[in-house]
Amino acid sequence: MFTPADREFMSRALALAERGLFTTTPNPRVGCVIVRDGAVVGEGFHERAGGPHAETNALAAAGARAEGATAYVTLEPCSHHGRTPPCADALIGAMVRRVVAATGDPNPKVAGEGFARLRAGGVEVATGLLEEEARELNVGFVSRLMRGRPWVRLKVAATLDGKTALANGRSQWLTGEPARRDGHRWRARACAVLTGIGTVRDDDPRLTVREVETARQPLKVLVDSRLEVPLGAHVLEGGNVLVAAAVADPAKIAALRASGAEVVVLPNAAGKVELGDLMRELARRELNEVHVEAGVRLNGSLVAAGVVDELLIYLAPALIGESGQGMFGLPLMERLGQKVGLRLIDVARIGDDLRVRARLA
Repeated sequence: MFTPADREFMSRALALAERGLFTTTPNPRVGCVIVRDGAVVGEGFHERAGGPHAETNALAAAGARAEGATAYVTLEPCSHHGRTPPCADALIGAMVRRVVAATGDPNPKVAGEGFARLRAGGVEVATGLLEEEARELNVGFVSRLMRGRPWVRLKVAATLDGKTALANGRSQWLTGEPARRDGHRWRARACAVLTGIGTVRDDDPRLTVREVETARQPLKVLVDSRLEVPLGAHVLEGGNVLVAAAVADPAKIAALRASGAEVVVLPNAAGKVELGDLMRELARRELNEVHVEAGVRLNGSLVAAGVVDELLIYLAPALIGESGQGMFGLPLMERLGQKVGLRLIDVARIGDDLRVRARLA
């Protein structure tokens, strides 16, 4: 159905889409390449929410040469009026002959309607080319639209014997500078960086992107059941903070709001933050990807709650021993059948450290 040339042009569209990795949220990352007589005549990508879509940018570059051409786009062209006009109409108006799309759009406002509109306008449509790669690029967008919660990626830095900190909680720095810079790239692509009150007490992190260039800072999310965060904590600096609590302490909430933070109260029966409700709240706020950098207890709670999708583990060539803290505070298991299954995605060397990516099976 698809030729080697089709794959080449779609690969180029995916590379273009990746340029919006840090900037398009809450929109998907999309690229478009327009080809006529075997040559690229226009290309573009979606740069930021509210700006022109990939198809619009590519059509502008192609001009009159788009007539009779094939458009390779990584996501189904939109069919509704949002902050921009429908891309399906723009492709029909430019008299594009054929559209090859990597995958459909899970947005219920589109969800096949873009393809239907193109076909009704006389445009040939083919779908499914490099679909897995396209969905992977927008894994958070797909998760939010299909499951009602963000894609949650949990990052851990540990020694080879699986220790994340000393007994006193100190953990800076286990890994080298290249691994920390790589971790900041993953922070930068996320819509939010989440941690717990224990990490704030032990490390007083800022949770900002600093090691790589970024046009925006992710929302900082603090899980703090009893509202114990000191008002002078680094995480509160500059605002852009959401504190998730289990208690409604009017005085502390007022003080946090005065510092520029927002507070949501989401208790469960155990007097802790209901983590499933928190993820649904983050999805309601149109957050696609959540990057977690927390301690052993919250890590374990998130995994046990079933809201973690992916692990990003950096392993340093060092040992701490039995006195150190582990990675995940999971409930006691009596049978191996109770273990949390993982699927390895990749293993890479980052400086002197190893980076392991795995997904929960």
